[in-house]
Amino acid sequence: MRNNDSATDGSTIALGGLGLAALGVLVFSFTLPSTVYALDGLDPYLIGFGRAAVAALAAVIALAAVRAPLPRRRQWGALAVVAGGVVFGFPVLTTLALDQGASASHSAVIVGVLPATTAVLAVVRAGERPSPAFWLASAAGAACVTGFAVIRGSGRFTAADLLLFAAMVACAIGYAEGGRLARTMPGWRVISWALVVAAPITVPVTLWMLATTDQHWTGRAAFGFTYVALGSMYLGFFAWYAGMARVGIARASQVQLAQPILTLLWSWVLLDETIDATTLLTALAVVVCVALTQRTRVRRETTPAGPLRVVTVSPNDGTKSVTRK
Repeated sequence: MRNNDSATDGSTIALGGLGLAALGVLVFSFTLPSTVYALDGLDPYLIGFGRAAVAALAAVIALAAVRAPLPRRRQWGALAVVAGGVVFGFPVLTTLALDQGASASHSAVIVGVLPATTAVLAVVRAGERPSPAFWLASAAGAACVTGFAVIRGSGRFTAADLLLFAAMVACAIGYAEGGRLARTMPGWRVISWALVVAAPITVPVTLWMLATTDQHWTGRAAFGFTYVALGSMYLGFFAWYAGMARVGIARASQVQLAQPILTLLWSWVLLDETIDATTLLTALAVVVCVALTQRTRVRRETTPAGPLRVVTVSPNDGTKSVTRK
């Protein structure tokens, strides 16, 4: 009975973790269309840094409200890595790519390789060991979205594409490090402290931009900026990092394979961008890959301090022999 109870609890935790990860993905899927809205009057650098500055203010209020303890000394470095990836890297680089003419739908499929990159970093950094079937399904999903991007780009990558690939790598680093931290710290505190770490840069840059550049705060721009600041930059990570902590970085990241498809849908609805048969076929292929990744096993391993030493004492002469396993 105890084993059955344990299996039920484990299944519930896994489903809850995947649900939280999916909620985070849903929030993030509106990021690119909202950034396009914000660019309707605002400077791309103000959007990239300003969203983090506003989110940092919300983070300070939240941390103070619960009297959150300071992170441990060894956690500050990891928080700086998270800030570099998801506070600076992804927001600024994707905003610049969109400002250079990349559409939200095109950007979505380029960034679609993010789950596979996050899974690789999870292996390197967080001690996770995905199975071969997991890698096969992940690679298939990444191939689908990458092939889609190449087709849409007429067989070549532009400067905007390079910015998007750099944003994807930066984001994967932030996801992997943040997911690792979320094992020992609530996920919402991970992003909150990362925003605080970045605040000495994001807040002065934002104030300087507001004082020295001409911004046009249209209703569309204000809505887009508010969403990327409070939704994409802050609240979405509450669910995302919590989901990672429950089911593991690599598996949670595969839920994000659905994000490009969701973003394409919002781009069609909100930005009037076209979705054709190729897009629909890619969406179907990605959904299949996501389903396959969720059925494969990903185990979390801890690194042993060293090989196991087994000492055997001979009953005849008292000599000892040592074997390592």
